[in-house]
Amino acid sequence: MESIFHEKQEGSLCAQHCLNNLLQGEYFSPVELSSIAHQLDEEERMRMAEGGVTSEDYRTFLQPSGNMDDSGFFSIQVISNALKVWGLELILFNSPEYQRLRIDPINERSFICNYKEHWFTVRKLGKQWFNLNSLLTGPELISDTYLALFLAQLQQEGYSIFVVKGDLPDCEADQLLQMIRVQQMQRPKLIGEELAQLKEQRVQKTDLERALEANDGSGMLDEDEEDLQRALALSRQEIDMEDEEADLRRAIQLSMQGSSRSISQDTPQTSGIHLTSEELRKRREAYFEKRQQQQQQQQQQQQDPLGQLSHPCERPTTSSEALGSDPGDVMSEEDMLQAAVTMSLETVRNNFKTEGKN
Repeated sequence: MESIFHEKQEGSLCAQHCLNNLLQGEYFSPVELSSIAHQLDEEERMRMAEGGVTSEDYRTFLQPSGNMDDSGFFSIQVISNALKVWGLELILFNSPEYQRLRIDPINERSFICNYKEHWFTVRKLGKQWFNLNSLLTGPELISDTYLALFLAQLQQEGYSIFVVKGDLPDCEADQLLQMIRVQQMQRPKLIGEELAQLKEQRVQKTDLERALEANDGSGMLDEDEEDLQRALALSRQEIDMEDEEADLRRAIQLSMQGSSRSISQDTPQTSGIHLTSEELRKRREAYFEKRQQQQQQQQQQQQDPLGQLSHPCERPTTSSEALGSDPGDVMSEEDMLQAAVTMSLETVRNNFKTEGKN
């Protein structure tokens, strides 16, 4: 499709686009077509002058040209004379002369169509037909079966259709499409439709830009509000973490205080223990000293039995004196028991010795 030459509409130069699309190249310009139109006007003027320059027909002919106008329109005579340069001629498709030939449109090479001063070409390139209307954004593929229906529809809409007779100049698209066939997935749009769509898109874009501009302030407020919400959320998380850490520290302190209290309650006071042990040590030393004195006295008594009588004023040692020098001192039950056992053994031993002597 890219190899097909297709001029798009500019102003009212549809006749120029029709000829160039038919010949597949920039063969004619507005200046050349205007020259042909002026030449036709001069020929017509000369013919009209033959009847007299003062005649009514001549004065009517002197009005603006019917072969062209300032907008770029060119008549069928201009197109026909332009094609004669290439050895081509136009035959009206629905004329009695052509209808008698009963030629199938598919066997032709090209058509020129006109409706309300608009011209466009339908041409066969290679083995396929294309609508080369300059009002389309590109060539439109026409199937062989649809060609007759397409031309019939144009006739019903009031178009004048001309068959182009003669050999068209060679072109690259015709040579290329002789070897390959093309497919068209989407029909090209009319330039007016495309312009309307582009205009609609621009309008929508403009409306969107206006809406965005109108919402710039609120958008900024929304963004600021979102930032504030995120900052507050982070602040709450930090406060919660600080509260959790404070609660954890307090729980640890309470746990340590509870354990210290339990330990202090379970563990007896050591200061009393040390004092009592010291007292017991002193008392035990005093006890052993007394015991040594008693043993020494008993040995003296055994060596001098009469010595008991030499000291009539001495009184025997009592159990309280043997237990300690201070009757007010208190000994443990173990010490008292040990002392009692020791005194019993000493008494039994003394009695045994006395009975042996007697």
